[in-house]
Amino acid sequence: MTVHKIDKKIVGYEVVNAENTAEREAEALAAAPKLQEIHEALDRPEVLLGSTYKIKTPMSEHALYVTINDIVLNEGTEHEQRWPFEVFINSKNMDHFQWVVALTRLMSAVFRKGGDVTFLVEELKAVFDPQGGYFKPGGKFMPSLVAEIGDAIERHMKMIGLIQEEGLSPHQLALINEKRAEYDKMNGKKQAPVDDNGSFPPDATLCNKCNTKAVVMMDGCHTCLNCGDSKCS
Repeated sequence: MTVHKIDKKIVGYEVVNAENTAEREAEALAAAPKLQEIHEALDRPEVLLGSTYKIKTPMSEHALYVTINDIVLNEGTEHEQRWPFEVFINSKNMDHFQWVVALTRLMSAVFRKGGDVTFLVEELKAVFDPQGGYFKPGGKFMPSLVAEIGDAIERHMKMIGLIQEEGLSPHQLALINEKRAEYDKMNGKKQAPVDDNGSFPPDATLCNKCNTKAVVMMDGCHTCLNCGDSKCS
């Protein structure tokens, strides 16, 4: 039992029970400010905040531009939150026109419905092109154009705070830098050679963890120079 010292005059008392506890909770809930939430009936504001992401793939000579417009909920309060409201994709390449329009309308409808919309990222990134994917600059593999659209949506959601970015810890960064320095020294170079896809050795292979072409053989063990994943650890 905890002992509490009373240093003020007692002017009243109340027995705490389930009934008055529920009443107090109801009163506190009623007094709390009502937060604005996203829903289908929410009118589109005259002005939305927009961000555009350029997608250039070897599948087309023309780039795609993914524009995501956000609504600001509870503006000016501690609960202020940017929320994706609509998405548009533009390109000079008309080959994908029908499915691009369908995709943007579906995504915009999901955004305006509310709830957890981050699942869209994983669904899009899981789409594979039967003709094969491609590597982005930096060595990251994209299994399809749809997956790269999902990657752009993910970058936007991280930027507005809907998805918390899981960055590498200082220990992991130090380990990766150490492994890269060891690889450079082993090859007798101040800096490892790079290919057209990014800053990793041209003989690097694809990492199954971070999906980047950055895995090299070190001390008889496959080690990723991008995320630090190692088959020996």
